[in-house]
Amino acid sequence: MDSIGNPWLYLMFFSIVFVMLLIDFLGFKQKKSDDVPIRQALIWSIAWVTVAMLFAGGLWLYLQHTATLAIANQKTMEYLAGYLLEKSLAIDNVFVWLMIFAAFAVPAGLQRKILLYGVLGAIVLRSIFIFIGAWFVQEFSWVLYIFGAFLVYTGFKFLKGQGEEDPNIEDMKLLKWLRSRMRITQSFHGDRFFVKENGVLWATPLFIVLILVEFSDVIFAVDSIPAIFAVTTDPFIVLTANLMAILGLRAMFFLLAGAASKMHYLPYGLGIILVFIGFKMLMLDVFHMPIWVSLGFIVIVLGITAWLSVRHHQKQLSE
Repeated sequence: MDSIGNPWLYLMFFSIVFVMLLIDFLGFKQKKSDDVPIRQALIWSIAWVTVAMLFAGGLWLYLQHTATLAIANQKTMEYLAGYLLEKSLAIDNVFVWLMIFAAFAVPAGLQRKILLYGVLGAIVLRSIFIFIGAWFVQEFSWVLYIFGAFLVYTGFKFLKGQGEEDPNIEDMKLLKWLRSRMRITQSFHGDRFFVKENGVLWATPLFIVLILVEFSDVIFAVDSIPAIFAVTTDPFIVLTANLMAILGLRAMFFLLAGAASKMHYLPYGLGIILVFIGFKMLMLDVFHMPIWVSLGFIVIVLGITAWLSVRHHQKQLSE
């Protein structure tokens, strides 16, 4: 499989990821009892997007000097399209986290700890999934058509049923299985995942929340990773766009926490994007769509979705 990735590029990228995680851990925090101010979440969200754009600029400069201008433009556009796609799909993941935290009444300070572990787990799991997916695409090119059909199916599910009823966290089979197999305390014990009571080890609700958060990311990765392979099959671009998109999820979570009810049309926008990406993947042998068309389509759909959602929310307030 053709890829711009080499050991030095991968080493440099993962070094950037490590530094960003360290900055996130040391910088994006405050007293455990405090909620995260919207202004702080906005500043950090802008910072993560800025880093992602600077990486795009650095990638373009590197490829311009080591390859050709055409390759630099192509790969940078692929990265930007993949980043925007993954970032938009991650918003739906944020809403699921909101549901989990609300169901367990997780305090704001503990939410920050869970999300840090959640992002770390997502980086490891998605890296593994991406390299496995890249191997499958290289060895069995027909798997792209399975990805495409799955994305079309998922997109139509968004368009048909998303938002009709609120999911109930208590109905999750994983949660029922955990409760039937583990000793779980009735309340939180600070930020501890396990405690000993009368010499017996018990899991706290915080540990259950962590498992549900990690599990939800695995479920969403099933949608997002095939989607980005429709944009590019270069493993390095897939990996960098995906991880850059999820690195700022902690800040984006607190930024969107109060806006979940205002984004009425977001699921429909994501459905349209997934159907579009799926059909593009299914038509690979018939028509090769330029990357700028995919990038433009994603931007336009998200823009219209945001505009319609704002209008819908304003209409509700006026009624």
